[in-house]
Amino acid sequence: MRSFTTLIFCLLISVASIAQSRIIYEEFDSAKLGESRRLKIQLPRDYEANVEKVYPIVIVLDANYLFEPVAGNVDYYGYWEDMPESIVIGIMQGDSRYEDCSYDDTNFVPSDKGADFFEFIGLELIPYIDSNYRTAKFIIAVGHDFTANYINYYLFKDPPLFNGYISLSPDLAPMMDERLPQRIPAIESKIFYYLATGTDDIKDLMEISEALNKSLKPLDSKTFQYHYDNFEGATHYSLVARGIPSALEKIFSVYRPISKQEYSDVIMKMETPISQYLIDKYKTIEDLFGLTNAIRVNDYIATCTAAEKKNQWESLREIATMAKKDYPDTVLGDYYLGRYYEETGEPKKAMRTYQGAFDKEEVDFITVDLMLDRADKIKTEFGY
Repeated sequence: MRSFTTLIFCLLISVASIAQSRIIYEEFDSAKLGESRRLKIQLPRDYEANVEKVYPIVIVLDANYLFEPVAGNVDYYGYWEDMPESIVIGIMQGDSRYEDCSYDDTNFVPSDKGADFFEFIGLELIPYIDSNYRTAKFIIAVGHDFTANYINYYLFKDPPLFNGYISLSPDLAPMMDERLPQRIPAIESKIFYYLATGTDDIKDLMEISEALNKSLKPLDSKTFQYHYDNFEGATHYSLVARGIPSALEKIFSVYRPISKQEYSDVIMKMETPISQYLIDKYKTIEDLFGLTNAIRVNDYIATCTAAEKKNQWESLREIATMAKKDYPDTVLGDYYLGRYYEETGEPKKAMRTYQGAFDKEEVDFITVDLMLDRADKIKTEFGY
C-alpha cells in the first residue's frame, strides 16, 4: 500500500510540475542511425526569462514511460533548490530499445544498431543539445533494466560521457559486473553512480543488483560517489518512482541549502573556520556542476548563526562581508557585520552599521526594527 501511495504521489508531482515548465517535441534526423528519432525535451521554468543561466542535462532512455517521472521530479526538486534546474532530454524508444541497446554475443559490447545508437548519443545528440540550448557541463543518464545496462558502456569512454548514472534494476550484459569494478578505479573524473532494486523486483534482476552492489560498494571514494537502494516491497516498476527522487537527492546532496542535519552534524562540530566551509561548499558546486551560483540567503544565515554560537568572530566578519557584496540592498550583511563589531569591542561601529541599514530590504527574522533596536540599546548603554 505504501509503494502504491508513493507511486501515485510521484505521478501527481509529475503532472503538476510539468504543467509549469516547457515541453518541446523534436524530430532528430540521425546520420548514425539512418533514421529520425523523436525527442521529448523539458526546459526549466525560468529558461526564457533568465538568458544568462546554464543548466545541467538529464538524458532519459526509455522516455516513452520514464520521461514523466524523471521530468516531474527534476522540476520539483529544482523548484525547491534541492538540485539545480535542469534540461531533461527524453529519447523515445518503444520497441526499438532492444535493438538500440543490443550488444555482441561474444565480447558483450554494443554492436550493429547498438553501436550506432551509442554514437548517436555521444556524437550527435549531446553536441546538438549543447549547440541549441544553454547547457552546463554536467550530464546524468537514466535507464531501466535493459537501458540501465546500456548507460554503463559510457563509463568506458575516456573521459566518460556522463557525470551521473541512475541505474534502475539493470539487466546486465555478461561480464559487465566484472568490467565495472575494474574500470571505475581508473576513471580520474568525479562520477556519481546510483543503483536501485526492490525486494519484489524480478528475482534474477534483484540478484544481479545485489551482486553488483557488493562489487561497487568498496569502490566508494572521493571520485566515485556510489549509492544503493533496495526498496522494501517495491516491484520492478514501482521501484522507479522511489528510485528517481532518491537518486536526485543523493547526487545533488552538496547542492542543497544547508539543512538542520548539516548544520548540527557538520558545521557545529567543525574546528576549522566556518567561513571557509561556506566558500568550499559553493566552490564544490561550481567544480562539480559547472554552476556559479550566488550563496543563498539561507546558507548565509545558517553559517553566521553557527559562527556566533562558536565565537568565530573572524569567520562572522568574512561571511558578513560576502553577504553585503551579494545582497547589497538587504539588511543581511549589515546585521552580521554589526554583530561582529559588537562582539569585538567596537560598539560605535556596530551602532552606525545598524543605523545605516534603515532603508534596506528586510530578510527573514532580520527586520529594520531589530536593527534600530540594537542601535538604540548600544546608544543607551554607552551614552553615544
